[in-house]
Amino acid sequence: MAELTYKDAGVDTSEGARAVGAIRAAVKSTYRPEVVGDIGGFGGLFSIAAAKDMADPLLVSGTDGVGTKLALAQRLDMHDTVGIDLVAMCANDILACGAEPLFFLDYVAIGKLRAEHVARIVAGIAEGCRQAGCSLIGGEMAEHPGVMDPDDYDLSGFCVGVVDRPKMLDPANVREGDVILGCASTGIHSNGFSLVRRALTDKLTNEQLLAPCDDLDGRSLGEALLAPTRIYVRSVLDVLAAGLPVHSLAHITGGGITENLDRALPAGLDAQVQLGSWPVLPIINKVISAAALSQEQALKTFNMGIGLCVICPPDAAAAIAAKLESAGEKVYTVGRIVASDEGPAAKGKVVYA
Repeated sequence: MAELTYKDAGVDTSEGARAVGAIRAAVKSTYRPEVVGDIGGFGGLFSIAAAKDMADPLLVSGTDGVGTKLALAQRLDMHDTVGIDLVAMCANDILACGAEPLFFLDYVAIGKLRAEHVARIVAGIAEGCRQAGCSLIGGEMAEHPGVMDPDDYDLSGFCVGVVDRPKMLDPANVREGDVILGCASTGIHSNGFSLVRRALTDKLTNEQLLAPCDDLDGRSLGEALLAPTRIYVRSVLDVLAAGLPVHSLAHITGGGITENLDRALPAGLDAQVQLGSWPVLPIINKVISAAALSQEQALKTFNMGIGLCVICPPDAAAAIAAKLESAGEKVYTVGRIVASDEGPAAKGKVVYA
């Protein structure tokens, strides 16, 4: 009987080793001083000695993926930015309680492992980690022949951060009269792509998706759709480090403003959002038009141009906005906190004006 090797079955461990070598420099570029050791071990090591200076340190974790945005990246052979999306989805989530991201782990499932292909993906993850200030200390590249097509892949990630409990952001801190600041998104970010594909991109050729568009500042439709999710970590941490009073944060992801801003509210208080107080990005309007979405559906599907909402006292809003803008954010005053018309025990909700 002829020998049947693992490689014959579709898994090339030597290519896996080559892939690890190809990503080593990108991974090491993310290392903070707390990282212990190097990639290749059975577990990533990270010192939490700095937390000893906190009154009551809490570890905060988050996990997420990129979703069907990957299908468009695969179709257009544009793999350099989806790794940034992966980090952003996790790091922005744990930022919502005021946590500083410390380290990140990734999981890449792929039909056929090719070192150069994986290196492009992981380079994006490393860039996301650098933007978020966290270290990529480990991960997994899993080859799935017979389960996934050779060019197909999926990404998931896991982020751990730390926050001092007395300084933690909490919806319970929100007060009537607080101001809602909105930090601009860079595009659709990483939610709603099943609708994007069905309403728009599945009806277009690759040539049409890659042609420059005047109404997108010369970018192609594909480039605008694959623009990576904005990572707000450094900007917000700068605000908190300056001692400016932030009460609560909302990362605007799947469910849009309608179903995410309410997560930053306590019972009895609503977020009154003023429509028209910020510009909806052209790429988002293109998708809304292609899908013939009502305004109500659009607001609960896409971020509408706002990727993060910051709830703060009115007398601090100008200083916080200035600090965010100095860190590179575009900031808009998008609303305020009002008493719920359903009484003090009612779940907080978003209302539009």
